Amino acid sequence: MSRWKEFMRGTAAVLAAAVLVGTGIGMPVKAENNKPSNETGSEQDKDKEPEIQNNSKIEWKAANNKVPVFEYDKKNSLEIFIINREDVEIKNIKIDPCIDEEDISKWPFQKDHQDDAKIIDKLAAGTTSQALKYTFKERDDIGTGNHKIYFECTYELADGTALAEGDDGKRSSKKAFWVKTVANPEGDKPLEVNITDKTPKDEEGTGEEIPTDDGGGIDNGDASYSGGGGGGGDDGGGDGSVPRVIVTGFDTKPKEVKAGTDFTLKVHLKNTSKKTKVKNMLFDLNAPEEGSDEQTTAPAFLPSSGSSTVYLDGISANGTADITMKLNAKSDLLQKPYSVELSMKYEDSSGSAVEAASSLSIPVKQDARFEFSDFEINPESVAVGDEANVMCSLYNLGRTKLYNVKAIFEGNSIEREEIFVGNVESGATASIDAMLKGAQATAGPEPITMTMSYEDEEGEETSEKKELMIEVVESVDEGMGTEIPMEEESSGGFPIIPVVIAIGVIGMASAAIIIIKERKKRMRKSEEEDFLYELDGSSEDEQ
Repeated sequence: MSRWKEFMRGTAAVLAAAVLVGTGIGMPVKAENNKPSNETGSEQDKDKEPEIQNNSKIEWKAANNKVPVFEYDKKNSLEIFIINREDVEIKNIKIDPCIDEEDISKWPFQKDHQDDAKIIDKLAAGTTSQALKYTFKERDDIGTGNHKIYFECTYELADGTALAEGDDGKRSSKKAFWVKTVANPEGDKPLEVNITDKTPKDEEGTGEEIPTDDGGGIDNGDASYSGGGGGGGDDGGGDGSVPRVIVTGFDTKPKEVKAGTDFTLKVHLKNTSKKTKVKNMLFDLNAPEEGSDEQTTAPAFLPSSGSSTVYLDGISANGTADITMKLNAKSDLLQKPYSVELSMKYEDSSGSAVEAASSLSIPVKQDARFEFSDFEINPESVAVGDEANVMCSLYNLGRTKLYNVKAIFEGNSIEREEIFVGNVESGATASIDAMLKGAQATAGPEPITMTMSYEDEEGEETSEKKELMIEVVESVDEGMGTEIPMEEESSGGFPIIPVVIAIGVIGMASAAIIIIKERKKRMRKSEEEDFLYELDGSSEDEQ
């Protein structure tokens, strides 16, 4: 009886185990990071590549195990970590999103063929990497839902361990992470930036409107359309049509391009085809020749580094991309917009070559250069109520014309005076001639400010200041000019003038006395001689 009970107990245990296995209860379940509760991925997605390949011992984690939400036309980030579960240090680590270039529609984000790979030099055994941040922006045509995106990690063992004979020691691991996208609120219609109602019709007769840009939000220039040569539409996809690439605008840094300086040109591109990717793209910038003679003739814009040719891997269907060039504006360019041509060569998905071109208009500014001559002031001292003539010359040394030149003279001792000079051509001289009226006496020469203002071609006003010195004295009545100083001299201090006059009178009197005495002496002497002569004559007669 006891054996029969043991047999029945064993049979019951086996049956219970079979039931548990059949229902999946009690079996270990593999957890997946950041998996959403409302999973919408297909069975095919769930059966994709395994998490670990090639005996890799990399462990993946998502930040906070949360599913990042990517709203339409807004960027968001997915942060992940890797943990080295190898027994040794690993090196040359590369973590890259797995994007199917042949079927880009499986990738829910815009992909402009930048390198999204993250590189880690080395990672010690058992340690966790820093956060690897991947920033994405959803495609215009993507719907609302959850998506699996895969990442691959490749690395080498630092000690050079090989898995098998002939193995190079490289290992790899793949991992899927969940993301959620929110559809365009306007439905399936993609939102175009800076689109106006003035859209030109398709030149090839399809009746389709080609999006253009009215310049809003673009620092310089308008958007332009590039033809593609051949084909009947812009959707591509092997139906004989040609995908078109347009320039939606451009920016310059700095925003204002000045002659003789370097600047960076960034051109914004868009693939208008909603089905066909373009690839193997080559862009060339052709600037107009500028110069007055053979020695100075050269393209208006030349590369400051590198060349004027730019290569781009490609642009996905309905995608956008930017290209940049570092250029130098010729120093002798006139102040005006310069039209440059951007030629494009690229291939569609079938490898057919396409050529197109777009025009960009880049405004160039010239700094104004001018000088003033020295002031001529006549007279330099003026009485209150009288006028002094002030003159100087303005030399336009720059390559730009000065418009509506004015000069305003202001100071505490004069009345405000404004002079209109007019336009001054490049290389010309203009005269500034003003009559300044004294208003208040000063204690010596005081500064007067001349403000010269002018406008450029766009009407923007600029001013420059220069100082001069003028003395203003009190006004005097007619006929009193010689008496006032005499009164001032006699009213205070030592009486110099009377003393001088007295000395003069005394001197003249002394001279007169001396002259009179000398005359008397001569007269006495003459009389004595005459008397002696008469005595001598009378004595001779007696004999």
